[in-house]
Amino acid sequence: MNKFGGPDMSFQSRNGTRGARQPSGPLLRWGNKLMANRIRRKGAKGGKTLVLTTIGAKSGAERANPVAWFPGDGGSWLIVASAGGAPKNPAWYYNLAAHPDQVRIEVGGRTVDVTAEQLQGAERDKAWQQITAAAPGFGRYQEKTDRELPVIVLTAR
Repeated sequence: MNKFGGPDMSFQSRNGTRGARQPSGPLLRWGNKLMANRIRRKGAKGGKTLVLTTIGAKSGAERANPVAWFPGDGGSWLIVASAGGAPKNPAWYYNLAAHPDQVRIEVGGRTVDVTAEQLQGAERDKAWQQITAAAPGFGRYQEKTDRELPVIVLTAR
């Protein structure tokens, strides 16, 4: 929902028709849980992974996912809904779209309530340049799929 009570129109990224195999299954869920718990206990190796907690778009249940992050303007965090270059957006993208104001992150040993917004146009392009300069692998993910990888800014509430 946006600040006026309507649907958040910034989350409009469509799925693609081609791309890498979508990561999924019990092994991925187990690995994500293991990594999220490690980040909570010891912090991220290299310091550039956070735990993103969303509310399920369909289930209403809390979902936690480890996600790479990049520094944004004004102390915000940038994340990419890459799914490794898969044709579909990751599930957490739809959770953010459904509940952008019910998100929290765990990063640097602290928990922060945030609001999520998908960047568009020139703002997205600027952030994408920064992200691919810092982590060229994201550029390779983009080459695998025909969908534009969503860039999300998380701002502390």
